Amino acid sequence: MGKIILYHGTPNKIVTPVFGGGEEKHDYGKGFYLTENIELAKEWAVCRPQEANGWVHKYELDCDSLKIFDYQEASIMAWLAELMKHRAAAESKRYKILAAKFIDKYGIDTSNYDVIKGWRANASYFYIAKEFVRDNIDVEILEELLSLGGLGIQYCIKSELAYENLREIRDGLLSVAYSEFNQKYNQRDDSARKRMRDLVNSDANKVTNVFSTLI
Repeated sequence: MGKIILYHGTPNKIVTPVFGGGEEKHDYGKGFYLTENIELAKEWAVCRPQEANGWVHKYELDCDSLKIFDYQEASIMAWLAELMKHRAAAESKRYKILAAKFIDKYGIDTSNYDVIKGWRANASYFYIAKEFVRDNIDVEILEELLSLGGLGIQYCIKSELAYENLREIRDGLLSVAYSEFNQKYNQRDDSARKRMRDLVNSDANKVTNVFSTLI
């Protein structure tokens, strides 16, 4: 795979990736998150409600010695199980019990990988997640629904070796205007939610093979 260029969108002008850093409640747990898509990185830099400009940092990752797990090559169920490990789609006792069973059945152990690659669970994703765990969405339309969300692909740097292989390109730092790219982020999210709702309410959603029946 060689060396690839990745971008990190953030409200911070100075960023220091640290092994073991990050929040456990992010999509793939603790780690440093980046994307190959600079336009998405710009949106992610200013997707928070604070009306402040953001920054995109440019990095080079040497992948030759790294083990990379790609959720695009696994099942949607495996990806959802990974998200359930870190991000709750509901607070009910029912969800907590069923989520544990779902993770046990569909989850994949990625602890021996240096990098995890896969979709980013953006704001529109949680509309689908909440409806799915309420048994309102048939698994047959789940993949199409998620594709409507325009979920970007992200890389999560996990291992110490991966951090060692990550190098910031100092002259690649970009300032991101909140007024422009926060609007683009919100427009993308609003459009995705509308398309998702239309599909959920269509005849294609048979509501037969649902969350609780998959365990």
